Amino acid sequence: MAGTVFGFDETTSRIRTAIYCFIKPANAMKMLALLFISVAFGIISAQAQTNPVVRKQQFNLDNGLAIQGYDPVAYFTQNKAIKGSSANSVTYKNVTYRFASSTNAEMFQKSPEKYEPAYGGWCAYAMGATGEKVPVDPETFKVKDGHLYLFYNKFFNNTLPKWNKDEENLHRKADQSWLKFVGTNS
Repeated sequence: MAGTVFGFDETTSRIRTAIYCFIKPANAMKMLALLFISVAFGIISAQAQTNPVVRKQQFNLDNGLAIQGYDPVAYFTQNKAIKGSSANSVTYKNVTYRFASSTNAEMFQKSPEKYEPAYGGWCAYAMGATGEKVPVDPETFKVKDGHLYLFYNKFFNNTLPKWNKDEENLHRKADQSWLKFVGTNS
């Protein structure tokens, strides 16, 4: 294997050589394989998120309508769940949102990713706890770190307090679960 590093010829970059010198060859191969898989999975997930057909299949919609017609911008600007109007509707990548005002609709159009609910509008707690898509009560929500999280709240089962008790762990698991949904349907 003289003159080669992981199958590359002697003209490989100094970065690859440095990695080889400082990391055991077996571990370096594992790291390179994991890096390749991570990049590939990231590309698939990004494609799924931008594919309007996949988005429509994965989002929590009622006849194509997101958040049961509640205004996604109002959660951020008024910290309230406010029903939108059909007169102020915006469709973004096959998902239709309604807004309480034309101002909110314009704000959404300028930066839709900022206002869309996490996990396609499914219950954040369920996404983290069991990796399932569970419907939500749009009036049970949390805005944190620039993201809107929605929760199930019916039959004496409000999942928001459960989320708050273990938010860091559930958030990490929910992110992983959501990637499985959007990554498998590209």
